Amino acid sequence: MIKMNSISTRSSLCRTALFALGCALSLVVIPTTSLKAEPAVAQKSLPLKHAFEKVAGEKGPFELKLTNTSKDSVKITVQVLLSVYSHASAKARNIPEQTIAAGKDVMIPQLAALDKVIIKAEGYAPLELEVH
Repeated sequence: MIKMNSISTRSSLCRTALFALGCALSLVVIPTTSLKAEPAVAQKSLPLKHAFEKVAGEKGPFELKLTNTSKDSVKITVQVLLSVYSHASAKARNIPEQTIAAGKDVMIPQLAALDKVIIKAEGYAPLELEVH
């Protein structure tokens, strides 16, 4: 009878351990499967060619030249995240919305090294650039 008690205790411990292991795995597996986002619709990239130019005077040390390479005009908004700023000033500079005609250029002046430029247009993926 002692063997019978020992077997049922061991069996009970095994079942309890398997149940605990199953619960622990479900806590790991279930949240990751439920957090998977629906596949995002891939946005096309902005039809802009870009080039940084070093300039002298009040316009820079750098300017960003954006050229519209598409056959249609593109309406863009630009935000410059400043690499250097004082505690009393804004950390970003927003440039008003502009339309770039097909084949034309727009200049973004007053950029410093390591500034981040974020260009957005409706229907396109944002373009993020860093001044070098």
